[in-house]
Amino acid sequence: MDATILGFLLLDALQNGVVYGLLALALVLVFAVTRVILVPIGELLMFAPLSLVWLHGGKLPGTLWLALALGLLWALLSRGRGSLLPLGLGALLFLLALLGLQLPLLAYPAAVLLVVYLGLATYRVFFQPMREATVLAYLIMAVGLHVAYQGLGLVFFGPEQYRPAPLLSGEVTVGLSWQGVLVLLFALSAVVALYLFFRFSLFGKALLAAAENRLGARLLGIRPEEAGMVAFAIASFLAAVSGLLLAPLINAAYFMGFMLGLKGFVAAILGGLLSYPVAFLGALLVGLFESFTSFYASAYKEALVFLLLVPALFFQSLKARAVEE
Repeated sequence: MDATILGFLLLDALQNGVVYGLLALALVLVFAVTRVILVPIGELLMFAPLSLVWLHGGKLPGTLWLALALGLLWALLSRGRGSLLPLGLGALLFLLALLGLQLPLLAYPAAVLLVVYLGLATYRVFFQPMREATVLAYLIMAVGLHVAYQGLGLVFFGPEQYRPAPLLSGEVTVGLSWQGVLVLLFALSAVVALYLFFRFSLFGKALLAAAENRLGARLLGIRPEEAGMVAFAIASFLAAVSGLLLAPLINAAYFMGFMLGLKGFVAAILGGLLSYPVAFLGALLVGLFESFTSFYASAYKEALVFLLLVPALFFQSLKARAVEE
């Protein structure tokens, strides 16, 4: 291995690692607040660029009708004044999607809003009614939604892979495009924004309170259900923008989100599904490990990456046993 190959591998590790890091942050946030392991986050990530391709092609994506259908169920479950939010957001989403058919630039915010709305509706329709369920029950529901959303992705978009046009064309240097720089800048800005959000904003402190002690947060007037909505909105937003920025580099297809989400889950496990900084550092480690194993043992790349789960889970089990004793 010479210096050129080493540089390529490090750039690839950084580019992939920050995306895994954003997914890991989203998974940790959702789990800390709601105890839901958001398995279908990979599908949400892929739905954004695939919906964008459909809008740029002059067609309304099937994900729009899925989101509006779940939004209608959300409104029915909310009843009364609570139904105004899903109905208003649904109307705004449909209007923005129609405008996105005519104005390509508006297709980007339309795709992001679609995924955020779908994430919110998913929480309200499927998880919030299970508010007293166990983590295992949440996990079973999340796996079922992953299978359903992946199957619907095949129905909506077909088996082909698509590559949206990059927002910025050209290369900064060999191995790093301007689109890759956008990915890095978004990851950096997202990490800083999340830090400021949790450190200084009232909503951020309420989320931390709900994550630390749900009963205590409820006694202080913080509704865990609303905290869960905010957590799902942030996670869906991170997934949507990450998908839009990443798709011009790696293509987008209905089946690709699962592997990306799973690697984000590996990073989140390295952080114990609790620590945001450790989860992000774990994601960089996953990206580095994946990059070098793809060079030395490409046939076993995925298996070796997931092998990182074994020592992480073993360490978590030892730590849990020590706490019990």
